[in-house]
Amino acid sequence: MSCAKTAPVGPVDAPPRAHVSGGDLQGAMVPGTKVAAFKGIPYAEPPVGDLRWRPPVPARAWTGVRDARDFGHACLQPPPSPTGIYSGGMAPVGEDCLTLNVWAPAGAEHLPVMVWIHGGALVGGSSSEPLYDGASLARRGIIVVSINYRLGLLGFLAHPALSAESPQHLSGNYGLLDQIAALRWVRDNIAAFGGDPGRVTIAGESAGGLSVIALLASPPARGLFAGAISQSGYMPSYRALHEETLGLPSAEAAGAALATAVGATDAAALRKADLVALFKAGLAQGWQPEPVIDGVTLTRQFADTFARGEQAKVPVLAGFNEGEIRSLPFLMPKAPDTPAAYDADVRRRFGPQAPAYLAVYPGADPRADVMASIRDGLYGWAAQYLARQQAAAGQPAYLYYFRHSTPAERARDLAAFHASELPYIFGQVGPSGALGPNWPRPPLTETEARLSDAMMNYWASFVRDGAPTAPGEAAWPRYTAAQAGYLDIDDRPAARRGLQPAAFTYADALVATRRQQGRGWRLDIGFSAF
Repeated sequence: MSCAKTAPVGPVDAPPRAHVSGGDLQGAMVPGTKVAAFKGIPYAEPPVGDLRWRPPVPARAWTGVRDARDFGHACLQPPPSPTGIYSGGMAPVGEDCLTLNVWAPAGAEHLPVMVWIHGGALVGGSSSEPLYDGASLARRGIIVVSINYRLGLLGFLAHPALSAESPQHLSGNYGLLDQIAALRWVRDNIAAFGGDPGRVTIAGESAGGLSVIALLASPPARGLFAGAISQSGYMPSYRALHEETLGLPSAEAAGAALATAVGATDAAALRKADLVALFKAGLAQGWQPEPVIDGVTLTRQFADTFARGEQAKVPVLAGFNEGEIRSLPFLMPKAPDTPAAYDADVRRRFGPQAPAYLAVYPGADPRADVMASIRDGLYGWAAQYLARQQAAAGQPAYLYYFRHSTPAERARDLAAFHASELPYIFGQVGPSGALGPNWPRPPLTETEARLSDAMMNYWASFVRDGAPTAPGEAAWPRYTAAQAGYLDIDDRPAARRGLQPAAFTYADALVATRRQQGRGWRLDIGFSAF
């Protein structure tokens, strides 16, 4: 039962206040707007000490009025590269990081809510990144919430000793459980900011898009949201918690090997282990944070969950970018130097399936086809499969393909790169956009401003109504198996049909074959060295 009081956040000439389950909050008005921001709100206890590698525990109440003007810690993660496109601006890191932020129009009542889940490969990122400022979207008549969740080893390590402590014999998925805990907090408290707990849409990009897919598949998350937006999400096969599956050792076995490398044999020793040593051991062993199929939080491989119609039955908006891999070179092996070398390499890798692969990616330009195949296998297939399966379940589904780029992007061979749609969705176009120092900044031209306005309207209307619309722009067609409609987003959005049907058919057949053979599908669905 919520103990949050339903009340507007107050007039714009007074510091905004809200009363939530933990106590009273005081936020701040966003300068130049009628939007109130509340930051660094704890939704769970700090996951430190004995709470490390345990499910999140609801935050305790505080006394007095809590200052909610500043972001909380970003969750622990490796330092970002100072030259990376995605670096810059987030709060200092710390293990006490399970907080969320709220942007609400002044006087809001019963408004729909978007809960934003940041990307970063489940290794990095934070809700405090300036790019994710929710004020511009909130001005479209929605409430925006952004959340932190545990990352890396602290968020996704499974281990037999950790499972033994659990009444359900579970470990791993702590980051996903954090997301579910944050959604429960939103359900119980968002009315205090003028939000409607029955109209919550989860949204995220990259690992955030993966998280949205996981939440759609997760039984414990059922009923906590009414819509979902997955931007550049992905759904490869993952490890099972206790047993080998699809040719992969169990998640517990992978975690036990990592812990053994630092001399930790039980849960107590694991909690006392040096995190840097654990991290280095993980790098040496190729350990990666990922969801775990544990039978409770996630009951089966995502593709199987959606194929069986066991996912949450809610409207979905999903899509991906034309140039995803241009900013993610680590996903891509060196392309063969010539079309002949490409052809030989494909035939060696894919064997009997090589002709089907070459029919879609023939290799006249080897580098372009290597990038396209990895993009389609990782991001494109997931977006289209998600839209198709939701449509098959009778739900509204909307698909997009983001192709827009700027001169600055093209000059760096980054046209429509991974996450390049985000400045448009969060209204961060032009010199005032809160982007990192290495981001190829969209200029403030009429074209860029109009596209940003259109995308904010599409996204906000989907949050509001379950259908994306934008005044004066193309009508976004609903995806159906017969029509396969999608929104092509370039300088101007345009309605289209049949997004890369050959690529989708090939990827769908490959995944189906792997499932039938009891084999996994990960980054090797495209032309990949992994």
